[in-house]
Amino acid sequence: MNTKEEKKNDASLNGIDKKEMFLESPSGFVMPFPGDEEHDMPIILGYGEQIHPNTNQKFHHSGIDLACQNQPLFAMASGSVIGLGQDAVHGDYIVIRYGKFEVKYGHIIEAYVPYGASVTAGKQVAKSGDFLHFGVTFKGQEIDPMHLITVVYMNVVQLKAMGIKGNPQLVDYGIEAHTDYDNDAEQVVDLMQLYFAEYIQSLADGSYRPSPRVEQSLSNVLRSAAEKNYYFEEIPSVGNPLGLSQRSSPLVSKIVNLLTSDFLTYAAVRKNQYISSWNETQKKNLLIKFPPATC
Repeated sequence: MNTKEEKKNDASLNGIDKKEMFLESPSGFVMPFPGDEEHDMPIILGYGEQIHPNTNQKFHHSGIDLACQNQPLFAMASGSVIGLGQDAVHGDYIVIRYGKFEVKYGHIIEAYVPYGASVTAGKQVAKSGDFLHFGVTFKGQEIDPMHLITVVYMNVVQLKAMGIKGNPQLVDYGIEAHTDYDNDAEQVVDLMQLYFAEYIQSLADGSYRPSPRVEQSLSNVLRSAAEKNYYFEEIPSVGNPLGLSQRSSPLVSKIVNLLTSDFLTYAAVRKNQYISSWNETQKKNLLIKFPPATC
């Protein structure tokens, strides 16, 4: 995506406080469609101004269309069904409200939940037809669906990393961690909300690789932690699978700092996005210290 397209898509958040977009869900979080290598779901028509595939005319597309043929569609979080019907544009559809988000799954061939029903994350709510139209509004305002997908994906990745399935309420184990970015934490979260899903995907497909320095530093930190017996000082649990205690806060701080630095490098080189408080020297130092191996 080029800078012009990024600014256009980010414009869909005009007037929205992005901190409000964090979604709470007692049942957890799940992507709305299968997302493994066996079920690749490329976007076949993006959000915003597009060229109609049949008429070749420009038009505003109120969502994204995905090559999601005859696939199960899932509830993304705790929510309720607020719409079922058919229209000339999206065919048969179902609408589910998740907090302040409303999501329209269009061009479905079956709906498995009735109007007014409550749903939980992972519940199959419908089946797609030849493709899937996925549209999102937030507090009644249409937004680029990728913003919600990123919010949900961030939660899925974070909970999976902590060994938690089906419960988004993170437990505080008293491990206090600090990084070089504590003063800019809010802006880091804003950038992650926009680009974290793409960052993870780029790591997974190999199109982006951290600098050798980041990889070596992570290896050194984990080796040092083992030598200092940081692991399994507490009884392991799904929320704390390594049994870390407060004594391990230096370990946690170093790992979070390295991973955050690498994400910010990705945002800089791929999206030309930096923390607004940084001067030119700080921007250059980030790329000098953590140059990506592949980008």
